[in-house]
Amino acid sequence: MSAPLLVWAVLLHWAARGGLVRGGRTWQHCTDLRPLDILSEVVPASGLGQDMRVFQVQGVRGFQLTASRPRALGFPASRLFIHCDRFPEEFSIIVTLRVLNVPAKRNEYLFTLMAEESHSVLVGLRYSPNKLHFLFWSQEHFNGWQTCVTFHNVSLSDNQWHTLVLAVSGQSFSLTVDCNVPSDVAVETPFPTSLSVKRASFYLGNRRRKKGLFTGLLRQLVLLPGADATPRICTSMNFKVATLSVPTILQDLPTKPASNEVLKYPYETDMKVTFGSRPPCTKHEKAHFWFNASQRGLYLCNGSTWISMLEVKQRLDYVEEYQNLVTNSETMGIEVFTIPKVGLFAATANRYTPPGSAIYKWTDGKFVPYQNIPTYQAQSWKYFTIGKKIFLAVANFEQNDRGQEYSVIYKWSRRKEKFFTYQRIATHSARDWEAFVIEGEAFLAVVNHREGNNHNIDSVIYRWNPRTGLFETNQTIPTSGAYDWEFFTIGPYSFLAVANTFNGTSTKIYSHIYIWLSGCFQLFQSILTFGAADWEVFHIGNRVFLAVANSHSYDSGTLVPSNFYAINSSIYELNITAQMFVKFQDLLTYSALDWEFFSVGDDYFLVVANSFDGFTFSVNSIIYRWQGYEGFVAVHRLPTVGCRDWEAFNTTEGSYLLYSSAKEPLSKVLKLKTT
Repeated sequence: MSAPLLVWAVLLHWAARGGLVRGGRTWQHCTDLRPLDILSEVVPASGLGQDMRVFQVQGVRGFQLTASRPRALGFPASRLFIHCDRFPEEFSIIVTLRVLNVPAKRNEYLFTLMAEESHSVLVGLRYSPNKLHFLFWSQEHFNGWQTCVTFHNVSLSDNQWHTLVLAVSGQSFSLTVDCNVPSDVAVETPFPTSLSVKRASFYLGNRRRKKGLFTGLLRQLVLLPGADATPRICTSMNFKVATLSVPTILQDLPTKPASNEVLKYPYETDMKVTFGSRPPCTKHEKAHFWFNASQRGLYLCNGSTWISMLEVKQRLDYVEEYQNLVTNSETMGIEVFTIPKVGLFAATANRYTPPGSAIYKWTDGKFVPYQNIPTYQAQSWKYFTIGKKIFLAVANFEQNDRGQEYSVIYKWSRRKEKFFTYQRIATHSARDWEAFVIEGEAFLAVVNHREGNNHNIDSVIYRWNPRTGLFETNQTIPTSGAYDWEFFTIGPYSFLAVANTFNGTSTKIYSHIYIWLSGCFQLFQSILTFGAADWEVFHIGNRVFLAVANSHSYDSGTLVPSNFYAINSSIYELNITAQMFVKFQDLLTYSALDWEFFSVGDDYFLVVANSFDGFTFSVNSIIYRWQGYEGFVAVHRLPTVGCRDWEAFNTTEGSYLLYSSAKEPLSKVLKLKTT
């Protein structure tokens, strides 16, 4: 055997007998591929104490931590690194967690590794809104140096479970979220090859102090030395809760104890119950409950729809007069809205200034005056929010005292609990505002009715500029004496319908539906209408309907000018095959100005605002009930005077309708009596 081969044989024999030693211990143990379950080490053998609680959310269990004793959530690193006192230089960290909404400037630690005699973090993982930060201490630099590797656009604050795999190797760092495409970061400072863990401890969800405690739920926290764990994790069908190693207490639902035993690890479900009017049901409210006291029903949100769990089915019996709401003057429109933690409100768009328009608050079962706002022949209000900001926009029809024609956006002051002027926008005999969001951006559309005697003018769509905090012109759309915008979505598509009323010679004109494509609204469909004053979109099951309120038929171009108020208003249904709305039903109306869709129990209703029959403004407005194959059938006739607008709303006491009169300073609240 040659000399070189003999040397290699000796070295291999020496290594096999444990000769490659660092610090008196074999290095091969430091790269043991056994998963090191950090989370399980924190669970006391005697059972959970006051520092950890088990919650079950969306069928998955996790730990919630408390900040009372951060050191109680720690343990010596030597319990994991039994054969070696150095942190592996290549490894993966696997975390399964559910993050709550984290304030903008807050950092929360998932775990830290800290030396007992120092406040520095040797290794750590922390989360801030849309960012994940991996920290490590490089002792190879003079006096040491902490490096922070940041992964951007990591959105976890959606109240859903997520599994993260962070793979570390030298200067390369890779983060995989829910087995999606990994995000790779390379930094100048590599992870140290010999990071000592002597007299160091792991801390779960903190950095040895109360500040920065993780407020969400932790299900899995595993260190896998020497390997990228992604191939091992991304084999499950449910990537968001993929498992490598999970504490026993979190693995299965507790079994029924013996007669005199109790559960060793009691757990709680994250059961959230909302009371009052119907709240939104989105993926953020999934698995939340809503108790409807008026209908004595309990509902569960499945991520898109409230599912009845326990309900006494109610049916509309009759309608009774509940409150006469005296208004500042005739009311052209009303808007009912709820400000969270403040209450239910109704804003009336009143004709005359002074005294302007009013906002009423629901107090002790009645609307009472709350705030007056100067307006100029106000036509309508629109309530909307952008983030945490709350706005109320008024459509003014006439000029102000200075001869200026503005519609105004008001902003809610949380400190003073009043609305204050925020932005003035030049409009032309504005009739209506519509607020909506497309692809995360906020828009506000105004209906311009006429400019002088010219009814054929542009209405305008404004886009919110988050940098300036103002609405700016985004698109103009030609309209003819328009009265109303109606925004709606069908699947991934966004639509905006305009009710064109008068082109200067006739009310028999086309109203249009626009679809959002390539960053703007483009014409989708035109429908012949007769003085259209309102569009109302609604859904019944999987079917999508669009109702138009036709106000009157007038044409100055005929030999004998026609002027009819008793005309059909129409309901259209979306035909998926034809990709257009087709007429479903005609209903005889009397200068109809508004439709309002609402439900009681399992029944669906439409109420129309009939305002004038050609002789009198004292006309019955009609409630129609959905009867399947028969369509909508009249079931209740409600005496109204110059009815202009309807709003349906619910409180804990029951369901109501509110109508405004354009001919007298009196609006009425009607209560829906059920059986």
